[in-house]
Amino acid sequence: MDRLVRHTLKPYFIVALVSVIAIALQFQDPQSYAIWSRQYILDGQWWRIITGHFTHTNVYHMLMNLAAFWVMTFVFKPQSGSLSILIILTSASIGLLNFFTLVQEYAGLSGVLHSVFAYYALKEALSGYRSSWLLVIGIVVKVVWEQAYGASESTTQLIEATVAVDAHMFGVIVGLLFALCGYKKRRLKVE
Repeated sequence: MDRLVRHTLKPYFIVALVSVIAIALQFQDPQSYAIWSRQYILDGQWWRIITGHFTHTNVYHMLMNLAAFWVMTFVFKPQSGSLSILIILTSASIGLLNFFTLVQEYAGLSGVLHSVFAYYALKEALSGYRSSWLLVIGIVVKVVWEQAYGASESTTQLIEATVAVDAHMFGVIVGLLFALCGYKKRRLKVE
């Protein structure tokens, strides 16, 4: 029983750690050294490729993202090891893919959250949970909508910034690709 409790709580430790980091980076001084900035990264501050995802434009932005992360962890119940690796790889991937956009500065966890959601939704769908295909379709439709029409005005006003719809798109693409790679790897082991 003890082992089951520890296994269940480990992902929440990861989410709590991400929450503490995001809260700490909400203060002006640490945030100025962590936000994703094209110029600073090109000047050699490469850590911003990852740390920028843990900064936010305001408290509402941070709380909205952290609440979504806690809910997704409750819904998908990921293993802590795979969740940690996914967060790091997704942060790095989106941070690098942002260079293919016109974005000069970026803050927010939502690209990573889109990736985590897409990854676990597709992983569940490929494991036989048919209803999870609705989640996959939903996240893809959301991102296509944002690419065509932009994000909602209410979200833009709430976070006091332009919503990084390209980061959402990159997140979904990366999450789906990671899930497909994992599925292929599991199938090869079975054969």
